[in-house]
Amino acid sequence: MVITAIDVGTTKVTCFIARRDAAEDIRIIGIGHELARGMKAGIVTDMNAAEQAIRRAVERAERMAETRAHEVYVSLSGGAPESRYTESVISLGGQEIDDVVIQRAFDGLAPQIRTGDRDVIHAIPMQYEIDGARGIRNPRGMSGRRLGVRLHLVSVTHGALRNLITCLRRLELEVAAPVVAGYASGLACLVEDELDLGVTVIDMGGGTTSLAVFSAGALVHAESFPIGGWHVTNDIARGLSTPIASAEQVKRLFASAIGGPRDARELIEVPQLGENMPATGMQVPRALLVGIVRPRLEEIFELIRDRLESSGFADAAGRRVVITGGASQIEGIRELAGQVLEKQIRLARPLPLPGLAHSTTGPEYATVSGLLIYAGRNQTSLHPRRVRRELKRRPEGRIGRISHWLKENF
Repeated sequence: MVITAIDVGTTKVTCFIARRDAAEDIRIIGIGHELARGMKAGIVTDMNAAEQAIRRAVERAERMAETRAHEVYVSLSGGAPESRYTESVISLGGQEIDDVVIQRAFDGLAPQIRTGDRDVIHAIPMQYEIDGARGIRNPRGMSGRRLGVRLHLVSVTHGALRNLITCLRRLELEVAAPVVAGYASGLACLVEDELDLGVTVIDMGGGTTSLAVFSAGALVHAESFPIGGWHVTNDIARGLSTPIASAEQVKRLFASAIGGPRDARELIEVPQLGENMPATGMQVPRALLVGIVRPRLEEIFELIRDRLESSGFADAAGRRVVITGGASQIEGIRELAGQVLEKQIRLARPLPLPGLAHSTTGPEYATVSGLLIYAGRNQTSLHPRRVRRELKRRPEGRIGRISHWLKENF
């Protein structure tokens, strides 16, 4: 069985193709990546440009895998992800609980949910309740008089999701499931104890920063905001009057979030705008670069701190923060995050996957690796044609009967 994952970010597009064997082990057989085009803050802004970038990434992965991609799991870093909760209670009359009964409980939520201009892309059962007994993780096989279910709904703006799906369909690719980027990155980077005890995952991408809180083994909160590594690059380009490409290189080689005693004496050669000769570059102290980079990173972590507090999940997140994504590789970012968030910080790469080359194990590949893990956990409960019908249908303010909801949290 072949699984295709595509991470469509603001600055890059990555495609992993994997094969799942009879033992349900996943091995990567194809890898492709391409500079993103037609994307801003994680959403499509130019359909043709985005389509071409995705096409090149997918074709490279297909050539390596020697197979064609048809159905894909795709990340969504933009679209303003939003979490909310809802509950439903149905009468059982002593009936034994099975998937049909659970689906009926989900159907009972339909009148309560109004998505408006938003699409629900994750509906995660957080807990069940039988005759007042709370905290039940899996009610199948049990009996009672009343069954209650509490769902965590993650929604994104309608246009962001539909434009991405349209772009993929123009490439003859059907979306098996969209996944918010922070959720996928968490699946790729977190160890079991972090998932259970509570942790905040920060995925620092090029155009967005995604935030995902996990507790008791499940995603309990997700959101993102449109500031990322590209904004640090842009600040450097403006502050040092250097081209964007040179600013990106300076960021990768010399940027730091924490200043040091030697920064005032260490000089960096920076090409100047409009100058083609290397000799016309300007030498600037590294301290000046730190003074440009640090305020932007402080802004990102202060936004995260404020959003965590306003979400109501600061306690559920515990004292553990895991940072991943391409922009997490800036020197000193762990120390700065610790100072602003006042939590224990771990910088994370995705956990190893068979067949993955060393060059594609960096934190910038966390989301696409997590998409494969998500697919591996949910594919057995996912009916592709049914999901395709739901994605084609314009939402009418209520949850459809998407079968993979039944097992998304198990």
